[in-house]
Amino acid sequence: MTHSRIDRPDGYAPGVGALLAMMEDCRGRTLRLVEGLDSAHIDEATPWHGNTPGSLLYHLAAIELDWLYAEIMAKDFPEEAWSWFPHEVREEDGRLTPVLGDALERHLDRLAWVRDRMREELQSLSDEDLQAVRQTDGGRTVTPEWVFHHLMQHEAEHRGQLGEIMASRGT
Repeated sequence: MTHSRIDRPDGYAPGVGALLAMMEDCRGRTLRLVEGLDSAHIDEATPWHGNTPGSLLYHLAAIELDWLYAEIMAKDFPEEAWSWFPHEVREEDGRLTPVLGDALERHLDRLAWVRDRMREELQSLSDEDLQAVRQTDGGRTVTPEWVFHHLMQHEAEHRGQLGEIMASRGT
């Protein structure tokens, strides 16, 4: 029988470490999925979906960075973030901004850079901090604990879209 468990990383409050371990599991699933993605297809949109794999990967990284700094840590983005994110996340009509021309490796490096920021920032967070109430720009009230849940759900949903795109291409 295989047992699954959450292995909390050292250097974090227990609850924070558990949530980070869950985030890492979620990201590992995404990375394993895109291992088979042919770089030639990174900018190809499907007729039924409209988003490219590259645009989805960019979006995952951008949203994680935004929630990390705006709601979990409640502080400004690091200055170097702008070199990783030259595009707005969405167009005026609400659709994801097409992010074209970046190789798969660039998208993976971007995801890794954001996750490294998360690992670094979360070391200062206590389990009590997970319950701190935050107000989003849209007027919504959230806690950092809920943000972790949201980010994992968000990534899982977009991973499903990536899987559909890849399956349609036979990858």
